[in-house]
Amino acid sequence: MPTAAPLDAAEAPGAAKAPGQLTLPTPTGRHRVGTVDLHLRDSTRKNPWTPNPQPRELMVTLWYPATHTARYPAAPWLQSAAAHYLAGYQIPPGSVTLPTTDGHTGAPVDHKAGKLPVLLYSPGRGSGRAAGTALAEDLASRGYLVVTVADTHDDAEVEFPGGRLEVSTMPPTTPASRVIAARVADTRFVIDQLAAIARGHNPDVDHASLPRGLSHAIDMKRIGMFGPSIGGAVVPAAMQADSRIDAGANLDGQFFGPAKTQDLNRPFLLFSSQHHNRDTDRSWARFWDHLHGERYERSCAAPSTSPSSTTRLSGPRRPARSNTPRPNSSKISARSPPTAPSPSNAPTSRPSSTSTCATGTATCSTAPRATTRRSTSYAELI
Repeated sequence: MPTAAPLDAAEAPGAAKAPGQLTLPTPTGRHRVGTVDLHLRDSTRKNPWTPNPQPRELMVTLWYPATHTARYPAAPWLQSAAAHYLAGYQIPPGSVTLPTTDGHTGAPVDHKAGKLPVLLYSPGRGSGRAAGTALAEDLASRGYLVVTVADTHDDAEVEFPGGRLEVSTMPPTTPASRVIAARVADTRFVIDQLAAIARGHNPDVDHASLPRGLSHAIDMKRIGMFGPSIGGAVVPAAMQADSRIDAGANLDGQFFGPAKTQDLNRPFLLFSSQHHNRDTDRSWARFWDHLHGERYERSCAAPSTSPSSTTRLSGPRRPARSNTPRPNSSKISARSPPTAPSPSNAPTSRPSSTSTCATGTATCSTAPRATTRRSTSYAELI
């Protein structure tokens, strides 16, 4: 999420206030990044947030390892009709310059990345899929297909092809359990559409072109899901409803509904800001006791920054990355959790490790109660 900071030019007496530049962290993986938006319609289900019955419509964005990116335009961070998203963060119009992303629209999938494990992203309540852009780009650069889901009329605003803008119509007093149920249904539908793409079909309502190589790249046997805030609470509910989701992560969100007291035997990560953990959140403690697969708890000691933050107000954008591939970092795929430690190698309190944490380098510490001794980053765990 964007965070405003004072600009040096604005601080000089009598100086004109120049627009600040919002930037996104540069992806840290070895791959260039491609992106494409898909307009999806579920004709079997009615929209739960509108009075008039109409089929459920969603917009999703796919982020993936790409090649020949110089031939394709960089995607904007926010679509033009949705720029007033910034007003929710008290950022006046014209006071900032919006960034482009590192994702190149429609670029071919890099076949050298092999089969791509799928990661689904569910945003916070009233937020939007753009809030997860930095995480999505970074994970895509590490060899994942990341799918950020816009839950129409739940998210603050969703723009459809042709400039149609749908804003939130969900009543603010809507119980979290109902929000989660609707998002779980959205998630299952999106997985179905990814399976259709993997079979060679194009589910886009407007028949928009899919990136070359996408259908052969999707690994439907390795699917994970993550999200901040209520998006994190959606993850275990979706995992309970759909066995195709192999692993999950909650980024600093509280758990709601029955999922927190239902047993789950697949890998799960609790990832939090500095002072949020099982000792301070009873929903985390209850959920932890019902995790019977690989389970992890990580905290990010980044001052005034939550793990779900993705942008910052700063100076000029970093120079473009070199074409030289970076060494591929090890990662644990959705179906390949780390080996559990032996009793003689049981985890103990140990020094923190330095790792990339959402908005750059921060100190990420491993809770002594985690089930692995290996020092890992958030991206590696999911």
